[in-house]
Amino acid sequence: MQKKIYGQIGRLKKDKVEEYKNLHKKCWPGVLDMIQKCHLNNYSIFIHGQEVFSYFEYEGNDFEKDMKKMEDDEETQKWWRYTHPCFETFTYDKQEFFADMDQIFYFSTK
Repeated sequence: MQKKIYGQIGRLKKDKVEEYKNLHKKCWPGVLDMIQKCHLNNYSIFIHGQEVFSYFEYEGNDFEKDMKKMEDDEETQKWWRYTHPCFETFTYDKQEFFADMDQIFYFSTK
């Protein structure tokens, strides 16, 4: 099993900020189940104005395979039809919506 920490950034459309926040107040159980099945843990999303930062820990054996599993999930696809239109096209390193960030510091007392 591998453990890797991910950070991602994105930018919301100004008129979609509240909608995006409200969607996450009632995240669908099937989406949460798929997050767990794909070995993501401690998933957090932070917001400041239109800027969004997400953090999660991957604790599985094949990140690409698990992300493909999530991408192919019908419930997740439906969820993304609501959440993805909230984002401005944020192209960074050939990625849209969220761009991965490099971790430069981590401290844990455990």
